[in-house]
Amino acid sequence: MKALLLLVAGLGGLIEAVAPRRVVALWTRALYRNAGEAEPREWVYAAAKVEGTLIAAGALVGLFRLATADGDFPVDDSTAADEPESDPAIAGRHGDDQAAAE
Repeated sequence: MKALLLLVAGLGGLIEAVAPRRVVALWTRALYRNAGEAEPREWVYAAAKVEGTLIAAGALVGLFRLATADGDFPVDDSTAADEPESDPAIAGRHGDDQAAAE
């Protein structure tokens, strides 16, 4: 699910970086009642291009991290309690705690 969201965000960012005027026009029509009267300044298009580039780059980094993840999942506490301790120092400490409790 996370990969799908990153992919959609990356594609949206790529579209915004490649065609900032169309994206700004689309958002202007969607957000203003009189969109024909609203005329964005020139820096808005540059800002939209930078925003799209940052979103696409962030999505690529997120997808890369997902793809190269080790796959180590946290161990459930209930299964960890059933397994014997492999480190003798830790196992000894547990034994001392039990002896002190008796």
